[in-house]
Amino acid sequence: MRTKLVPMIALLAATLLWLSPAVLAQEQAAQPAAQAAAAPAGDAGYYSEGMSTHVREAIDKSLADPATAEKFKQAVTPGAEPGYLGIPGAPSVSWIWALLWAVWVGWIFSTVGAFGGIMAGVGHITIFGFGEYASKFGKGAPVNAMVTDSIRVSNQWLAGLSALIGSFKYYRMGRLVAPLGICMAVGAVGGSWLIPAATAGRVSLKDYVGYFGLCVLLLGVLLLRDLTAKGQARQKKAKEAASAFEKKVAEGGDTTEQGVKVVEGSWPLMMVAMLVVLASAVIYKFMGPGKGVAPWTDVWFWACTALACVGGLLTVFVGKVRFTFFGVEFGFKAWLPMLGGAVIAALSSFLGVGGGFLYVPFLTTLAGLPMFLVAGTSSLVVLVGMIVSIFSYMFGKGVVVEWGLIGAELVGVFIGSMVGPATSKFISDKVLRLIFIVLAFYVGLGYTLKGLFGMSLPPF
Repeated sequence: MRTKLVPMIALLAATLLWLSPAVLAQEQAAQPAAQAAAAPAGDAGYYSEGMSTHVREAIDKSLADPATAEKFKQAVTPGAEPGYLGIPGAPSVSWIWALLWAVWVGWIFSTVGAFGGIMAGVGHITIFGFGEYASKFGKGAPVNAMVTDSIRVSNQWLAGLSALIGSFKYYRMGRLVAPLGICMAVGAVGGSWLIPAATAGRVSLKDYVGYFGLCVLLLGVLLLRDLTAKGQARQKKAKEAASAFEKKVAEGGDTTEQGVKVVEGSWPLMMVAMLVVLASAVIYKFMGPGKGVAPWTDVWFWACTALACVGGLLTVFVGKVRFTFFGVEFGFKAWLPMLGGAVIAALSSFLGVGGGFLYVPFLTTLAGLPMFLVAGTSSLVVLVGMIVSIFSYMFGKGVVVEWGLIGAELVGVFIGSMVGPATSKFISDKVLRLIFIVLAFYVGLGYTLKGLFGMSLPPF
């Protein structure tokens, strides 16, 4: 059964790897024309050789608008050494420091299945200073929006590669519940575009981010309770499987033989469902109505909605999925993780937050999995979502990234993500849960301070 997932992972990997050279070639082809265009008189010092077309356009817009021109000229030093995105005087980061931080990003994500994007954001926004630099241009300024989007996509590249490597490694180790990850991905990808589009932007909960933070803190408390004897008693299967796995590791035996084995569930239906929902998301990003247009008046909205619904129905028809891990049998109805993925995606969209870390408590508490299966399964869900998001930002919105910096970071993420799955088996289920809980408290505190007190922790 395990070999049936290989083509899908290979396809996702090829898609993620194809995005980088495709976008880079697109930018390089457009640069000569942009560089040949004359810069506004007296403003040539604000440009640099090799600067992306999109960066030049953002600078042009900032200089042309009196409301943003003054702050732009205060933030940019004409003729200075080019920094981030080729902007004169922008922060410049040592590739060595970038690589080292990315190792941590890759390790933590591939170990607990969450917080990759958040930790990447801590590096880009706070440690490297890109967030403070973007704020100098003023909220809503073209360069501010460009740098902010660039940071967001850079975070996604790091999380996406870590998710790709984690999915492959954990799959080879027999620690990835592929059917569960696919069903969640169907809901997550479909919900990420369909629910916000269907509500036409009329539902916004951004003013309630602080209360969301309080809920995350409460979630951390509930997860702590699961570590007590009473909490462990409610998760007998997870505890039994985790104990058997830990015993095998302590004996130095091969854990792959007793890894995840799917005994019931339709692979063809699950894979077709995921591909259909992916198609609905990508098509809508490019063909859907623009801002200010009611989606229900657009034929592409209904066509993509139909595709997403077909994917959802196919997932429902999968019925029950059963699998074993170290002799312990687990089972779930396919529609349940699909619904969970959709709810998490909708919540993230309405609040304007990254909700990927919520996959982990769903998998541990509601699906009842041991932590040894969570990181790989969560990685598969995140991988599918990151591919759609990167594709949409870089091809749909023309967002640019600093490829030299990203290249160094991807090397670091690769190293960290190769080490994470190998070392996580030596960390007990309880300690893995504690690591997640500590980081969940950090996330909850960050959103609470931001939403209720106007304070912030990086990268919120």
